[in-house]
Amino acid sequence: MAQKGVQLDQESFSCCMCLDVLKDPVTIPCGHSYCMNCIKTHWDEEEEKKLHSCPQCKQTFTSRPVLVKSTMLADLVEQLKKTGLQAAPADHCYAGPEDVSCDVCTGRKLKAFKSCLVCLASYCEQHLQPHYDAAPLKKHKLVDPSNKLQENICSHHDEVMKMFCRTDQQCICYLCSLEEHKGHDIISAAAEMTESQRELEVSRLNIQQRIQDREKDVKLLQQEEEKINLSADKAVKDNEKIFTELIRLMEERSSDVKQQVRSQQRTEVSRVKELQEKLEQEITELKRNDAELRKLSQTEDHNQFLHNYPSLSPLSESTDSSIINIRPLSYFKDVTEAVSAVRDELQDVLRDKWTNVSLTEVDVLLPQPEPKTRARFLKYSREITLDPNTVNKHLSLSDGNRKATFMNEQSYSSHPDRFTNKCQVLSRESLTGRCYWEVEWRGGVHVAVTYKNINRAGESDECGFGWNNKSWRLFCDNNRYIFHYNKDETPVSGPWSSRVGVYLDHRAGILSFYSVSEAMTLLHRVQTTFTQPLYAGLRLFAMEGTAEFCKLK
Repeated sequence: MAQKGVQLDQESFSCCMCLDVLKDPVTIPCGHSYCMNCIKTHWDEEEEKKLHSCPQCKQTFTSRPVLVKSTMLADLVEQLKKTGLQAAPADHCYAGPEDVSCDVCTGRKLKAFKSCLVCLASYCEQHLQPHYDAAPLKKHKLVDPSNKLQENICSHHDEVMKMFCRTDQQCICYLCSLEEHKGHDIISAAAEMTESQRELEVSRLNIQQRIQDREKDVKLLQQEEEKINLSADKAVKDNEKIFTELIRLMEERSSDVKQQVRSQQRTEVSRVKELQEKLEQEITELKRNDAELRKLSQTEDHNQFLHNYPSLSPLSESTDSSIINIRPLSYFKDVTEAVSAVRDELQDVLRDKWTNVSLTEVDVLLPQPEPKTRARFLKYSREITLDPNTVNKHLSLSDGNRKATFMNEQSYSSHPDRFTNKCQVLSRESLTGRCYWEVEWRGGVHVAVTYKNINRAGESDECGFGWNNKSWRLFCDNNRYIFHYNKDETPVSGPWSSRVGVYLDHRAGILSFYSVSEAMTLLHRVQTTFTQPLYAGLRLFAMEGTAEFCKLK
C-alpha cells in the first residue's frame, strides 16, 4: 500500500508538459502547476497571439502572469523524492523506434496509448485524458495506436476519407465523391466497414468450422494411426508366431527325413557289409583250396598224388550273385523327388495365395486421386505377359508372350487352366495395388480384367469375359465401344483409337478404360469392390486379328 501511495504522489507532482517531476514548480492563476521552464517556453510560443493560456484547462490570461517559484510545493517535491519518488517514467514507457509515439509529448516522447481517427493524432495516457473528460472529444473514434493515420487523408484534397467507393473499391473523401467518383456506388466508410465486418465474421465462422472439421479429421487420423500401429504390431507378432511354427514344422519334417534316410542308410550298409564279409570269407576259402590244388598238381609221385587227392576239402556252395542288387548311385532319389514335389506344391500355394496376403492393405481416410495425364499414368505402368497355359487353341502367342494373334487351330498340350472354347488368354501376372497398361489392337478385341477362378472349359457364356460377375471387359472394334459386366451391356462413346489404356486401383475399387492417342480420353469407369487379385485378359475374333500388351518403360 505504501508503494501505491508513492505512485499517486508521483502522478500528482508531475508536470503535464514534460511528464517529469516538477522542477522549480510554479502555480499559475488558474491553479495548475508546471515546471517554470515548461510554462515559460509555452507562453513564449504564444507571445505572437498576445494571449496566454493554461495548457490543461485552456483558461486564457490577457496579460502574461508573473511566475513565482512555489516554495512550499518545491519543498514537498524534495520530501517525496527522498521517500522514493521516481524522477521520471520507466524507460519502457518511452516510445522506441518501432513504437507509436505520443504526438503531444515534447522532448522524449512516451508510447501512445490510443490513436484518434478524428484528430488523426496519437496520445499517451495523460494526453488522452481530455478525450475522456471533454464532451466534444468523447465522440471521437479511438483505436489502438497506429502509425498509419496519415493514410486516412485524401492525397488530392487533404481531407479525411470518410466515404467508400464500391465501384473502384477504395476509400475516398467527400470531395472525391463529387468529382472523379461522381455517379459511382458510394457508401460511408463506416457502413462499408460494418458490412465487411459481417462478411468477415461469416468468413471467420466458416474458417472456425473448417478448423473444427480439420481438427476432427486430425483426431481421426491420430486414432487411425494408433489403430494401424496396434494392428501392425499384432500382425507382426502373430505372423512371427505362425512362421516360427512353420519353420519348426519344416525343421521337424527335415529331421524326420534325415532320420529316415540315415536309418535306411544304416540298414542298407549293414546288409552290404554282411554280404561283403561272406564273399570275403568265400574268397579266402577258395584261395586256400586253390593253393592245395596247385601244390597237389605239382606232385610228381603218382602214389602220393592218388593218396592225397581224395582227402581234398570239397568246395563250399558258391554265393548266388543274384542277391547282389547293384543299383545306380541315386539310392535315395525317390526321397529327394518326394521332397522336391512337396517343395513345388508349397511354392505354388505361396505364389497363388501370397497375393491374398498382399491385399490386406491398411485403408486410409484420404483416397489417392486418379492420375490426370498419361505421364502420371505411366508411373504405375506394369509389364504384362500372357500365360501359355491359358491360351485358347485358336490364338498364337509371340513377342515374348506379349502379343496374341487369331490363327487356325494350334497344337497345345492339355492343361486345366486353358480356355477350351472361348478365344481368350490371361496374363501370367496377378494385378493388385495401382496398375496401368496399354493394349494395341487390330480386328476387334475384348480388353478385360478377371478373377483367376473364371470358368475355362465348355461353351457356356460363363466362360466369356463380361458374362459373369468375375470379369469386366471393354469390346473394341473399328466403329464402337461396348462395356460388359455380368451380362449387362453399356454402350460407350469416345474417340476411336487402336490403343486402349487400362487403369486399375485395386484397393479403391476403380477400373478405368481410356482411348489413347495424342490425348487420353476416358471411355468408361467402374467403381466397385474387388475381392481377389485380378488378371488382364484378351479375346480376339477376326482371322489375323491381334492384340499386344505395349512396352511402356
